Amino acid sequence: MPAIFQTTLLLILSNIFMTFAWYGHLKTLNHRVWYIAALASWGIALFEYLLQVPANRIGFTALDLPQLKILQEVITLAVFIPFALLYMQQPLKLDYLWAALCLLGAVFFTFRG
Repeated sequence: MPAIFQTTLLLILSNIFMTFAWYGHLKTLNHRVWYIAALASWGIALFEYLLQVPANRIGFTALDLPQLKILQEVITLAVFIPFALLYMQQPLKLDYLWAALCLLGAVFFTFRG
């Protein structure tokens, strides 16, 4: 499997864990003290790092650092929007589309050379 596909798959999985670590506690642990949420988030983040570190190492063999970062940001938004809509039950906003278009512009400028 090409490095870019391995990197993309690992970053998608990593971002799923990251999104739950960063924001999932707002729904599931909002009645608990903050340090319980922090400990739970740390536990989830461990799995994120176990995927993110190899993803970045593999990705860096095929992409330069700015390309790797832009790829990660696009994946973050692609994971976050369904999370916000489906899990956190946030309303869909047109601003999400504009943010996605801005990221597509970043992808274009970063990968065109």
